[in-house]
Amino acid sequence: MARAQRSLFGEILDWMLAPLLLLWPMSVALTWLVAQGIANKPFDRELGETARTLSKHVAIHRLNVDQRGTAAVFTLPPQAADVLHADESDEIYYQVLGLRGEWLSGDKALPVPLVDEKTVHGEIRFRDDVVRGEEVRIAFMWVDLPGRGEQTGPLIQVAETKNKRSQLATEIIKGVMLPQFVILPLAVLLVWLALTRGIAPLNELQQRIRKRDSGDLSPIDEGEAPEEVAPLVGAINDLLARLDQSMRTQKHFLADAAHQLKTPLAGLRTQAELAQREVERGQGRPEATSAITASLAHIARSSQNAAHMVNQLLSMARAENQGPSALQDWVDLTDLAVEVVRDMVPKAMESRIDLGYEGNDLGNPPATHALRVRGSAVLLRELLRNLVDNALKYTPALGTVTVRVLNDPFGRVVVVQVEDSGPGIPVQEREQVFQPFYRALGTQVDGSGLGLAIVREIAAQHEADLTLTDAHPSGADRRPLGTGALFTLRFQAQLAAEVAGNLA
Repeated sequence: MARAQRSLFGEILDWMLAPLLLLWPMSVALTWLVAQGIANKPFDRELGETARTLSKHVAIHRLNVDQRGTAAVFTLPPQAADVLHADESDEIYYQVLGLRGEWLSGDKALPVPLVDEKTVHGEIRFRDDVVRGEEVRIAFMWVDLPGRGEQTGPLIQVAETKNKRSQLATEIIKGVMLPQFVILPLAVLLVWLALTRGIAPLNELQQRIRKRDSGDLSPIDEGEAPEEVAPLVGAINDLLARLDQSMRTQKHFLADAAHQLKTPLAGLRTQAELAQREVERGQGRPEATSAITASLAHIARSSQNAAHMVNQLLSMARAENQGPSALQDWVDLTDLAVEVVRDMVPKAMESRIDLGYEGNDLGNPPATHALRVRGSAVLLRELLRNLVDNALKYTPALGTVTVRVLNDPFGRVVVVQVEDSGPGIPVQEREQVFQPFYRALGTQVDGSGLGLAIVREIAAQHEADLTLTDAHPSGADRRPLGTGALFTLRFQAQLAAEVAGNLA
């Protein structure tokens, strides 16, 4: 399934708005907590003052004349009772407990707080609790009475429902959050406008590229692109330069191919016309038959050369268009070389050339030393065939052509060599012979001039190192024939046992 196209504008907008929309509810929650704290402070202060006021009405009385016992006494003045019931928004409850926790006054439903070790007499404390199913805020204290020391004094508790607090917290939240409902959409709009303006240069760059002629491969002006996009424009310019070079090469290649095909096709037409004239003019004469036979032989030779050139052109195109996925097979170059040598023996015998193979055991190298090359068996076979075919063409009769495959298991390298005893290739021409349609000077050999170009292309596809040297630099042992040419390729390889292990 095709991957959905991504929008840069949408993605940036998402990354900017998503945190904003995520932080907004967090802001609401934090505002609520802060509002609760702010709303509690003034009412807690008032509730605490009420508890202190009630604590002033607690006193200690002796139980008998022997003064062996005391008890707390609480007396609530009428005006204080009126204050406790003056609030119209909330219910206020109070409770007073004696020295031993006995009830002295107030509402018995108020829960008693836990006494901890850090209890300080006379200190107002606050807690939240529930009374008769309603949430309340309670201020409580243990009264500090003279002569009691560290003993627990009477307990005073004043509870208030939370209606006023909730109303105040709601008002605070409204005051803070309502403006945000206006600010948030405005912020989204501003972000959208900023992004639209920010990517406008990209749209302008796109329009300039779209308006270009299909044949215009000139570089894009990086100065007109935003700084952040300059590396992308530079990469596009590099691609355009390589594409321009590739198109120039292809045009030159096609022009050369057309020129090279023109010669055999013209020869075919000429010889066909000559044969036709001889047929019309000869009427069975022996000399006419001989001329017709020569023309037909020339036609056969020219058609063979044209077919060979077309095959070479197809091989060149196939080598250039192979993708990485086609170069993933494990190939044994020893078996491949032996197969190519066997196929080329008839041609070598026809030219009276000694064609042989040297190197690894034929088809059965030691398992510990056997190396495999990753690549395409079809292309590597084409490479070897072109090297051997080139050697056979330029080696005179009674000469030798040797194919070698040598393994270096420690260096993980397979070396392939094709050596001939021909005239050799001058140093100044060794780079040019790998160019399409180039033929070494001073030779009368028929050929397309594509064989070594195909060899270099396939070697580059397989990341092999290709070198050309003299086979016999001194020429002492092959003086009648020449220095010869030695083509050497070095392939990175892997042990066959490791290959088998990876495949398993």
